[in-house]
Amino acid sequence: MLKVLNIQNNYLLAVCSLNKTPIIPVEQTLGLKFIFMSKLFFTTLLLFSIQISYSQFIDRKVFKKVIKFEEYENIINQKDDVLYVVNFWATWCGPCVREIPDFMEVNNQLAARSDFKMLLISLDSKSDLSEEVLPFLMKNNITADVYLLDDNKRMNFWMPRVDRGWSGSIPATIFYKNKKKLHFVEQQLHKDELLATIYQYIKL
Repeated sequence: MLKVLNIQNNYLLAVCSLNKTPIIPVEQTLGLKFIFMSKLFFTTLLLFSIQISYSQFIDRKVFKKVIKFEEYENIINQKDDVLYVVNFWATWCGPCVREIPDFMEVNNQLAARSDFKMLLISLDSKSDLSEEVLPFLMKNNITADVYLLDDNKRMNFWMPRVDRGWSGSIPATIFYKNKKKLHFVEQQLHKDELLATIYQYIKL
C-alpha cells in the first residue's frame, strides 16, 4: 500500500510500507499522463477513420458506378431468364424516397432468387454523388445495385428509348426480361403492387 507524504524538489514522494523510498517523480507522472492522453486521442482517431472507411466500403459495394445510357442498355439487355426491375429515382424526389422502403423490402425478400434482379438508377447530378447519394444509400440500408445515370443533357434522346410514353416524371419503374420490356409504370409503387407485377413474370 502506498502513502503520499509530501512534494519536495519537484518529486512526488511515496513510501511503501516496507521501505521508505521515493519512487515517482512529478515529471514522470505528467509524462505518463501526456502519453496516455496521446494514445487515447490517436486510438479514437483510428476508430473514427475505420468507421468512415467501413461506411464508404458499404456504400461502394452497393453503388456500382456512374454510367451513360449506352451502358444502361448493356446492363439490362441480357438474355439470362432474369427479371430486371429497374427503378429511376433521385434523392430530391419525394415520391421516390417514399417508395424506397417498399422496394428494399421486396428486394430483400427475393434477393436469394437467381431469376430476379433489382436495379436503382439515380438521376441525381454526378456532383452530388459523395454528398447526397452515397449517404442516402447508407442511411436507408439500400441493398439493390445502384447506378448513377450521368446523361441529363441527352434526356430527349434516351427517355423515349426507355419508354415512348414516358413524360419524364419519376419515380418510374421498368420490368425487363430476356432483352424485352414487359411493363412500365410512371408513378410511385407500393409493396403489394410491386410484388403483384413481379409475380406475373417469375414463378412463385
